[in-house]
Amino acid sequence: MLTGVQVVLAGGDARQLEVIRQLTEKDASLTIVGFDRLDTPFSGAAKGDWSPELLTEADALVLPAVGTDDEGVIPTLFTDQELKLTDAHAAVLPKASKVITGMAKPYLRKLCEKHRIELIELFERDDVAIYNSIPTAEGALMMAIQNTDITIHGSNCIVLGLGRTGFTMARTLQAIGAKVKVGVRRDEMFARAFEMGFEPFHMSDLARQAGNIDLIFNTIPTMIVTAQVIAQLPQRACILDLASKPGGTDFRFAEKRGIKALLAPGLPGIVAPKTAGRIIANSLTQILLGDNRLRGNQP
Repeated sequence: MLTGVQVVLAGGDARQLEVIRQLTEKDASLTIVGFDRLDTPFSGAAKGDWSPELLTEADALVLPAVGTDDEGVIPTLFTDQELKLTDAHAAVLPKASKVITGMAKPYLRKLCEKHRIELIELFERDDVAIYNSIPTAEGALMMAIQNTDITIHGSNCIVLGLGRTGFTMARTLQAIGAKVKVGVRRDEMFARAFEMGFEPFHMSDLARQAGNIDLIFNTIPTMIVTAQVIAQLPQRACILDLASKPGGTDFRFAEKRGIKALLAPGLPGIVAPKTAGRIIANSLTQILLGDNRLRGNQP
């Protein structure tokens, strides 16, 4: 239980609704900001006004999946009010507190470093990333079906990157009968892809592999689907870039060639917000329960 743990949750989207529910069930002392357009009653949570005074007793400040933008503005879906995390807010956070978000931009990192506040990025955790790969793969599959005129079964697919998302994406495609090639950088991943029944190739060979492909699923957040690669794709091909913005695709050249290319980061929160929120909430609870400095966890 999180009895006595003071949590302020600011902003966010539908995922935060599940986080709120779980934190209140664990008996955290929860104050939420940025939900005034919702009529839903939040039993066990108090609504607060966004001010530095709100944070003076906080054990944790919970921010949305992308904590702030480059100016410190917190993304919000359920309020018209602008929530901005400023130097004044960070200055009053207790030194033993945490700022917890999905991923942090430089603004948030620098602010936490300046005030020596611990910053936790949940999406950097292997467990969270692996759990999130499930709704990501399902969402990508949905987009592939919507944006092609063929069945995924029997289609020729490339998955770029065999990391936490790439593994799940490749396995999902394979399970419904797609012919799956996997682009990798390292020899051990080449061997693993072969062992799993995929057709592996080294990333340096991507352009040559693109000649008869229906779908490319990219998970690498650096420019990998270049103009040279896109030039080799057939006109029917569709690129789904699952990497974080700005992705790893030359979208300008894809449009010029008439190749459909879609940037689709953050799919868990779009296609399965309840599940995505549960993943965040479970990890968040583990972190708070594991911190013996918090008042609610002292013997």
